[in-house]
Amino acid sequence: MSSSPITFNLIEGSVSFSFTPEAANNLKAALQELTERMKAASAQVASGGGKASPQEPMEYQYTGEVFLEIFCNPNIWATPFAAKVLITLRDERIRLSTEAELTRVIEDVNQYLEQFG
Repeated sequence: MSSSPITFNLIEGSVSFSFTPEAANNLKAALQELTERMKAASAQVASGGGKASPQEPMEYQYTGEVFLEIFCNPNIWATPFAAKVLITLRDERIRLSTEAELTRVIEDVNQYLEQFG
C-alpha cells in the first residue's frame, strides 16, 4: 500500500510523517486493545475489586520512511481518558520524543483511516 501523511496532534504542536493505511490499522488495533485493558482495570477498581491487576505496557513500532514508536504504561493512568503516550519519531537526521494524549492519538488515527474508506 502507498503511504500518505498522518498528523499527530501533540500536547503542544503537531507532527506529520509518511504512514500507510495498513500500519494505521495495526496501530488502531493496538490502541483499542490498550484502551479496553485500561477500562477493565478501572472498572475493577470502581466496583470495589481492590487494586487493579498490573497491566503490560503497550509498545507499537513502525519502520517506514521514519521509525515510529508509541509507548504507554497503563499502570500509571487512572483511565484511558487521562492517559498519555510517549511518541518517538526518528530517522537518520532527527529524533523527536514527546507526549500526546491517548484519546487524541486515537482520533488522529481514525481521521487518517477515514481517507481510505
